[in-house]
Amino acid sequence: MKFLDLPAARTAQGVVQLPGSKSISNRILLLAALAHGITHVRDLLISDDTACMLDALRALGVSITQTGDNDYRVQGVGGQFPVNEVDLFLGNAGTVFRPLTAVLALGQGHYRLFGGLRMHQRPIGDLVDTLRQLGANIIYLGNEGFPPLEIKAAKIYVSPVAVRGDVSSQYLTSLLIALPMIGEMLTIEVIGKLISRPYIELTLALMVRFGVQVERDSWRYFTLRDKQHYYSPGEIFVEGDASSASYFLAAGAIGGGPVRVEGISRGSFQGDVRFIEVLEKMGARISQGDNWIEVRAPESGHLKAINIDCNHIPDAAMTLAVVALFADGVTTLTNVASWRIKETDRLAAMAKELRKLGAEVEEGLDFLRIMPPLGVGLLSHIAIDTYDDHRIAMCFSLVSLGTSVRINDPDCVTKTFPDYFERFAEIVRL
Repeated sequence: MKFLDLPAARTAQGVVQLPGSKSISNRILLLAALAHGITHVRDLLISDDTACMLDALRALGVSITQTGDNDYRVQGVGGQFPVNEVDLFLGNAGTVFRPLTAVLALGQGHYRLFGGLRMHQRPIGDLVDTLRQLGANIIYLGNEGFPPLEIKAAKIYVSPVAVRGDVSSQYLTSLLIALPMIGEMLTIEVIGKLISRPYIELTLALMVRFGVQVERDSWRYFTLRDKQHYYSPGEIFVEGDASSASYFLAAGAIGGGPVRVEGISRGSFQGDVRFIEVLEKMGARISQGDNWIEVRAPESGHLKAINIDCNHIPDAAMTLAVVALFADGVTTLTNVASWRIKETDRLAAMAKELRKLGAEVEEGLDFLRIMPPLGVGLLSHIAIDTYDDHRIAMCFSLVSLGTSVRINDPDCVTKTFPDYFERFAEIVRL
């Protein structure tokens, strides 16, 4: 197995220009494809997941031209894709597979959707059940409730529908993006507590940019009025990725700093930007401007352990789990059950890898409790397994601010941040 050895670093400081957000990039590409008119997409993230979306949209007949290193011209199809029968391989990209399932199920084509091994282990039954309430014809080609899927043309019935909100916010996002294809008024009821709410706020905000307004009654009901369709905003910029920012911001808090990330601000729609509030509670010093955030270590030099509900920082909470190794006391992360259906079972994986470093870890159904090693500090030369999960590889790079560490399969970061380790190396001082 390929690996990367990171030597122990003394400090971290510098400036990082963030890559575009994966969540924003793939939402914008799909909305631009469904819209009327031409959209010029600027600062798109170039990664495995966005490549999956670009390839799928082109296979569906959407004209997409690259006009710069991170800029694309998308000719919208106005609702229905020109190609009405095709097989699509969508890798391990949940932000591609789930929204396309909803959009294609409400269309009038014949499609087969496949993914990588892990995607075929990630549940999609709740989304399929909701689409079937509308009359969608979806067939499981493997295990019931999981991809791959076959979608056939069907008569769609307009009626209120319900979807579970306590498994993945991607189900609701997928439905919201797809519903304007029907063109009639429709209400979605969310069953159970809606997790990862910031991602729904992001979806709604981007839909508004493309001319569609959804009315929200608390977090229980979402209503789309009739005769709404997507129209291109002409030009749209992809904001820097808040989840990716968390690794560098954490490095500033652990390694002294200052570390500044450019391309994002506290006013971002991305939930993970609130990671800076968590660092602040732990004692880190925060500065910010219109398009940047900067973090320094606490004046005391010691981060404080915290107990925190992580519903508002679903991905950055993984970064926090590693920051906990450098905090005084026991840190408890709650409301992270959704980790179990991501690229791997992140709860189990994080617990296992943190223990390798000498931490005492308690893993629950929806929480992680972390006690850093006492006395001797973090164990050295530990090999961290990454489970083909980009976020595990990136967040455990922070361990090098305390001790040497080996990252197995470092290339998994190409999913969202292909040159992450090169960028990380630029801010650490040995």
